[in-house]
Order: sequence, then structure tokens, then C-alpha cells
Amino acid sequence: MVDKDIHYSKCLIIFDFKSKVMFSKACEYGIKATVYIVDRSLRSQKVSLKEVAKAIDSPEAYTSKILQQLTRNNIIQSEKGPTGGFLIDKTKIGLINLSMIVSAIDGDAIYKECGLGFHQCNETKPCVIHHQYKSIRNDLKTMLENTLLVDLSKDIDKGLSFLKR
Repeated sequence: MVDKDIHYSKCLIIFDFKSKVMFSKACEYGIKATVYIVDRSLRSQKVSLKEVAKAIDSPEAYTSKILQQLTRNNIIQSEKGPTGGFLIDKTKIGLINLSMIVSAIDGDAIYKECGLGFHQCNETKPCVIHHQYKSIRNDLKTMLENTLLVDLSKDIDKGLSFLKR
């Protein structure tokens, strides 16, 4: 029997098949950080690195690198100076989906890799779970593309979900 931990809250899925994780730790933190920044940006608030790290229970140095990646990929903005911080332009908030975060941090390997980790698994030479896993990958891609971070932020405000335990 395969151990799996599936948390499905407004389409946020993380699988763990005996240490095979769907998203990297950096990506998990990136999703949480961006949702937090969306929430604060909707209130016209900029947030500091320290504030983000605390809100998502992540080490500051690690959070800094993740926020740099998100900034380089034009998902969040960084303003320097005494009144600076991280934010997302209100005109962009409704356009950011989970797929953008995953691509910025983990790339698109999640949509292409073999479920068993084989390097040469494909349609012509499939592994034993290729076709089933391909279906899961396609569903995951659709979910990530259709889940807006603004909606996840609203669930936090309503107390329906959370960013840390």
C-alpha cells in the first residue's frame, strides 16, 4: 500500500509518495509567500521580508531567495527604501495563478517527469504507471492554471484555509 497525504483546499494539492514530493520546498514557500503578499496587496500594504518569512514559517534567508525568483519572474514587485517592501500591483492580482508560481520556481518538469523517476519514460516506452500518471499530471496542470491566488487569499480571510499550522 502506498502512503499518500493529500491536502485539497481550494485546489492546492501536494502528494507525497514515500518522499516523492510534487512541489519542492521552495515552491511550497513560494506559493504561501505569494498568497500572503496578494492578501496584503489587496489591503494596499507592502510587506517586508521578515514579515513574509514569519507569516509562512520559513527561514528568512531562504524566503529572500524565493522572493528574488518571484520578482525576477515579474510575479511580485520589490520596492527598496524605508517605505519599500514586497507587493503585487492591484491590476495584476486577479491574473496570477498557481501555475505561474510553480513554473517560476520549479520549472515545468512537474508536467513532464515520470511518476517512477525514469529518465526515458514516454508514450513509446512507458513505465508501468505512465498512462495513469499522465492523466494526474494533466489534471494537476489544469488545476494549477485555473486556481487564482486571489481566490486562495479570500479563503484565508474567511478562515477556510491557512498558511501555517
